[in-house]
Amino acid sequence: MKRHAIIYLLLLLLPTFAAAQSSRARTVDADRIVAVVNSEAITLFELRSRMVLVERQLRSQNVQLPPREVLEKQLLERMIIDRAQMQFAKENGVQISDSEVDVALGRIADSNRMSVADFRKALERDGIVWPKFREEVRQEITLARLRDREVDNRLTISEDEIDGYLENAGKSGGNGDVVQVAHIIVRVPEQANAQQLERSRSRAQQAAGQLQAGEEFGRVAAAFSDAPDGLAGGVMEARSLDRLPGLYAEAVRKLNPGETSAILRSPAGFHIVKLLDRRGGAIQMQALKQTRARHILLKVNEILSDSEARQRALVLKERLDNGADFAELAKLHSTDLSAAKGGDLGWLYQGDTVPEFERAMDALKIGAFSEPVRSPFGWHLIQVLERRTEDASKERQRQMARQALRERRSDEAYQDWLRQLRDRIYVEYRLEEK
Repeated sequence: MKRHAIIYLLLLLLPTFAAAQSSRARTVDADRIVAVVNSEAITLFELRSRMVLVERQLRSQNVQLPPREVLEKQLLERMIIDRAQMQFAKENGVQISDSEVDVALGRIADSNRMSVADFRKALERDGIVWPKFREEVRQEITLARLRDREVDNRLTISEDEIDGYLENAGKSGGNGDVVQVAHIIVRVPEQANAQQLERSRSRAQQAAGQLQAGEEFGRVAAAFSDAPDGLAGGVMEARSLDRLPGLYAEAVRKLNPGETSAILRSPAGFHIVKLLDRRGGAIQMQALKQTRARHILLKVNEILSDSEARQRALVLKERLDNGADFAELAKLHSTDLSAAKGGDLGWLYQGDTVPEFERAMDALKIGAFSEPVRSPFGWHLIQVLERRTEDASKERQRQMARQALRERRSDEAYQDWLRQLRDRIYVEYRLEEK
């Protein structure tokens, strides 16, 4: 998962979270169990609360809602998968500390241009219970950490694969294009029998039929897709074509924006892909932008709170604006290893730093000082010293190829891991019971 994906997801869910919480007071149905995952229950109240959230999210994306009973069943399946992952995380010692949650909350608050204290007050005014919100944040971080540990960190890319990638780079037209894709996955159990396979194929055909009849893709994805992003309309993060799963990349090459593929088959199941947007201008293998920058970092920890670190950064920014020497301030105040070098980070390629830092750095004119910038590491003051574009070294080319191959494989591997996890758990459905 991308480094900013957790926060992006939480920001998407934030406007709907209040509605889910305030619905507690309006719930009149007697609570009951709607599913059992191994030994843990999912209740009707949990399902209805999440339903409010999902419906609001789809409306915010201007996606027409599927029939409520269809969406409810899809959501329950998603909750079952999430519960299974949390159980797996607990059994395997994946834990998120309070300090990690605090850092994530700080990033969310900063994205809303608030201090954490003000952010908490704003949520509580909207009826959101702060401890509950903290646990939602903890769960999202846990799921991301679990994916990193069980899937992404276990991907292996051979030197022969890198050689093949570099040899083919540029031969396939449009490989450098950045594309935005939406997708539907109808999962097939790992050891599926003929009946299960036919049931999954039939669902995929139903989804394709609705698309051919003119239904919007997001609505069909919410009704049919087994992918984690299905309930958000199936929209994937924009990326270059060579970083898409191979099955998707081959289909997308033949599509124009707005067009939808036929049903595709992989070991994980049946897929339908829609190309939403295509644009050129991706980073080319031989022409890489580099930035030489320096920074002052004030780390947030048990001694220095988020608000105190930000306030110190503001004071230092004022001193810089009044002519103070950046290198001297970095040596005195920065809590980064670069402090001894006056905060000098050397030449940075695109992607070398976290997104928040890179966006602020790229927006600066040479010699200018940034406003305080919040990242997972703390508060930064940044100055750009030089910029240049140069050919990538052979070592850098191989590093980029390895990353592209990892991204291409990551989604496929994650879907396969989820399928195996789903096949191993015990699930008892009680949604239809009255």
